[in-house]
Amino acid sequence: MTETSLPRLLGPAEVRELAARLDLRPTKQRGQNFVIDANTVRRIVRESGVVDGEVVVEVGPGLGSLTLALLEAGATVTAIEVDPLLAGELPTTIAAYAPAQADRFQVVLADAMTVDAVPGPPPQALVANLPYNVSVPVLLHLMALLPSLEHGLVMVQAEVADRLAAPPGSKVYGVPSAKAAWFADVRRAGAIGRNVFWPAPNVDSGLVAWTRREPPTDRVTREEVFAVIDAAFAQRRKALRGALRTLAGGSEPAEAALRAAGIDPLTRGEMLGIDEFVALTVALREQAGADE
Repeated sequence: MTETSLPRLLGPAEVRELAARLDLRPTKQRGQNFVIDANTVRRIVRESGVVDGEVVVEVGPGLGSLTLALLEAGATVTAIEVDPLLAGELPTTIAAYAPAQADRFQVVLADAMTVDAVPGPPPQALVANLPYNVSVPVLLHLMALLPSLEHGLVMVQAEVADRLAAPPGSKVYGVPSAKAAWFADVRRAGAIGRNVFWPAPNVDSGLVAWTRREPPTDRVTREEVFAVIDAAFAQRRKALRGALRTLAGGSEPAEAALRAAGIDPLTRGEMLGIDEFVALTVALREQAGADE
């Protein structure tokens, strides 16, 4: 690409101009905080590892700041946007700011929490500035929906980033950490200040990078393992023997399954990694089969 054919990125003036033209009032309900700094979106793309020629799915493109940076890197972008106003305007923005790359972009008007298909070639990467209030369910839904995804990077609320990347045994390790580990190796990839957004959020943001891993088992389903994870963390302070009582059909079957999986029944859920949760799920299934 020649210098003149590269996309122009959005800065504060361009973002405010687009918003004013659309009479757009960012809503907290939809987590609309738009990035107004070109260096930040370039950093996000760099940290994501997206390379020229990759197909990327982006969630919540908003006014197009990150979309343009992805196109600048040579990616083909499918953007999922729930707001009809923004989804309708985005093709016009791409045509104006990245005319040479417009054929590598499409927008899908859909809710990323419930979308059941993504058109076009299977995406290899997910890169997104995720709305804070739905970031974890959106990420887990798309990881499950799109097995072609090999890697990605999402910008989320800083404490959510900490949770997603937390190892077993840490204070913030929980359901998001354990479930994300089913799909991928997850790591913290940096922090983002509040002043690169319009309007500025009242929380700090963090970057989470991940690389797809093979499912840890085919002996039990992901849904079965996730049910055990949910039960283990439903009452964080409870030992697993008690926390799994309802799921296992009593404290004694729960204890038997835990011992069969090589786990101390007095252990708490936050001490188990995904492989231990898999072993426990297998043991619970075998325990249920033996009781029939």
